[in-house]
Amino acid sequence: MERRRYEREASRKRRQKRQRRLALYMSGILLGAACMAGVVWFVAGENRWMLQVQDSVPAETQDWGYADAWSGRSDGLESVSASEEQGTGMEVAADLSGLYSRNAVLKELGTGEILAQRGLRDRIYPASLTKIMTAVLAVENIENMDERIILSEDYFPGLYEEGASMAGFLPGEEASFRELLYGVLLPSGAECCMEFAYRIAGSEEAFAAMMNEKAQELELYDTHFCNATGLHDPQHYSTVEDIAQLLQYALQNQTFREAFTSSRYSTFPTVQHPEGFTFYSTMFTAMESPEVTGGVILGGKTGYTEEAGLCLASLAEIEGKEYILVTANAAGSHQTEPYHTIDAANVYSQVGSGQIHLNN
Repeated sequence: MERRRYEREASRKRRQKRQRRLALYMSGILLGAACMAGVVWFVAGENRWMLQVQDSVPAETQDWGYADAWSGRSDGLESVSASEEQGTGMEVAADLSGLYSRNAVLKELGTGEILAQRGLRDRIYPASLTKIMTAVLAVENIENMDERIILSEDYFPGLYEEGASMAGFLPGEEASFRELLYGVLLPSGAECCMEFAYRIAGSEEAFAAMMNEKAQELELYDTHFCNATGLHDPQHYSTVEDIAQLLQYALQNQTFREAFTSSRYSTFPTVQHPEGFTFYSTMFTAMESPEVTGGVILGGKTGYTEEAGLCLASLAEIEGKEYILVTANAAGSHQTEPYHTIDAANVYSQVGSGQIHLNN
């Protein structure tokens, strides 16, 4: 009896042991299945997230990886297509992100198409780019550019006090209007601007009113002039878009174009300058060479004040086509590297190398 009781107890314990093993085995299977399900869910979710990322990133960046795909420029200074700016349906490839100038616009002169821009309609101080408008009013209001006159002495003290850039004429000196025009556009002579203002309008204030009337006529609605020289005034402002449009208009006048594209000009002898004197384009003197990839820079007008930075409005011919580039707000001064002309060489070389082009 005792032996049978022992055998029954041993059998019961063996059954309990087998049941515990089976329970543990089943628990392991269920746990493994749960883990596998979790892994499958995680991978599927990650794949869905990756597809969402790829859908939101331009196709050309999808192979870069996540960090690079989202590392685009965030400074708001970017190129846009002509279709965005002009509604032409033509796309443009351009890169202005490496410029020193915070504002820039590139146009094809013949068509007026904007090929690239950054800060197109930002308000800028135009500094001596103002003198493009002064020169426009000069050529449109002076009948005989070779007429010789005596420069007034009235405005010289104020210009000297302001530290304005001068062409080199002296108070009471004789000069022709043509010499004054070249003095406006090449060495950026403030005395030449003031003489035109006095001769055409009677005062600088009245001349500034004429400048603003002309700006409205040309639909330069983001431009306002306070003076003929570009000396700083908080209410004297423009945009690179307006300056480019102004230059495009000005270049239609042959007298203006000839002066704008000259590198130097010599005056006739006078009492103050018995042998005459020569002034030089501030743009060309700031450049090592006017040659760019596929072409040449034909002419330009520089500008600078502390508030405006370095500015440049220029014209280039590349592969048989002419282009206008206006840049502004380059950090620097007359004592630094000429960042405005460096930018011009950069952009025009992009045009010549095919980096800026129209895709039909």
